[in-house]
Amino acid sequence: MSAEIQIRPIAAADTYTLRHQVLWPQESLNYVRLLNDHEGQHFGAFEGAQLVSVISLFAEGETARFRKFATRPDKQRKGIGSKLLRHVFNVARQQGAKRIWCDARAENRAFYRAFGLEAESGITYRGTMPYLRMGCNL
Repeated sequence: MSAEIQIRPIAAADTYTLRHQVLWPQESLNYVRLLNDHEGQHFGAFEGAQLVSVISLFAEGETARFRKFATRPDKQRKGIGSKLLRHVFNVARQQGAKRIWCDARAENRAFYRAFGLEAESGITYRGTMPYLRMGCNL
């Protein structure tokens, strides 16, 4: 990493461009907006002034869910997303969550397993994209 990575809270709207670019570029920008974005906590990883990774956390009681985790393609496999995910796990713990989960793209299963998440469902599809629910205790 050339510059130090800083993680900080951001507005939901600040996540949309990166969500769109990385997760669903073939869809409209509105496709990556969540109806409950206003209920979530959104975090960005910045390299200098550049937003390079985003994630959204939705905590309810002892359960937390992260969604719309996206890292700019040219910044993937450099530890930035891992740092951001660890941050979200810590925030969830601090807020009383005992469990965390996500709907993971099947192709990213090994990445999430490295953080202790295990498959909790079989494969489901969003369009042609295979997903599975993954979770773990915090």
